[in-house]
Amino acid sequence: MKVIKHSGHIVPFDKQKLKLSLQKSGAAPDLIEQSLQLIENQIYEGITTKEIYKLAFAILKKASNGHAARYNLRYALQLLGPHGFFFEKFISRLYETEGFDTKTNLTLQGKCVSHEIDVALKKENTVWMIECKFHSSRESSSDVKVPMYILSRFNDLKIREHIVFSNKETFSSCIIVTNNRFTKDAETFAVCSGIGLLSWDYPKDNSIKNKIDKGRLYPVTCLTTLSMVEKEKLLILDQILVKDIINDSKSLSKIGLSENRIRNVLKEASQICNFI
Repeated sequence: MKVIKHSGHIVPFDKQKLKLSLQKSGAAPDLIEQSLQLIENQIYEGITTKEIYKLAFAILKKASNGHAARYNLRYALQLLGPHGFFFEKFISRLYETEGFDTKTNLTLQGKCVSHEIDVALKKENTVWMIECKFHSSRESSSDVKVPMYILSRFNDLKIREHIVFSNKETFSSCIIVTNNRFTKDAETFAVCSGIGLLSWDYPKDNSIKNKIDKGRLYPVTCLTTLSMVEKEKLLILDQILVKDIINDSKSLSKIGLSENRIRNVLKEASQICNFI
């Protein structure tokens, strides 16, 4: 059975890959096997991976909004666009939970020119700069030109002292973050140049998806009980994570939700954050 990927490439249907994605939704083994059987009964030669995703999402949502929300995670990151401002805030929150002090949206003067810094990190006496590369298309990737360009910016900034978290700080290193993937050349150049990379699936054991699952740091955009307009309103209120609305449910009434809908949203939020 051949399927068509988002990129247009035709590849064999990979049942094991689908099974792994269903497992990451937190669904029980019997639901996963049932879902696989239902999907296999409905797919056909030349079906798109997007259609397979829709089938799986519908099956999971019928069983549990929480399962569907976690299955929807990668698309939820794309909804932090279109310009990536909320993605930068989301990345800042990921590092905060790991004990870093963070600041976003800075403009600092380098030796030659000024630079906009998406996120700055500090832990103990070390300061990092983070450049976020947001892609609205799932198939887009960051190629080798990205770390080459960021390295030149970092070199211009690290020469000078800056006031970021306190007086007279210098950047020790930089990290490039993308919601999609880096090309192999980009990874090779970054490793060789001492630049950190973080993407949807890189590094293998500490990628964005690993960090999210480990800390239950799901973005509000993955919630299936909210409309996109409602999600945008929450983001504007700085409710970036599902955990935020659990800790401050008043934000849901602020965006105009009824008591009944608030209960439904909080139920889904609990399912997302508390699965084992």
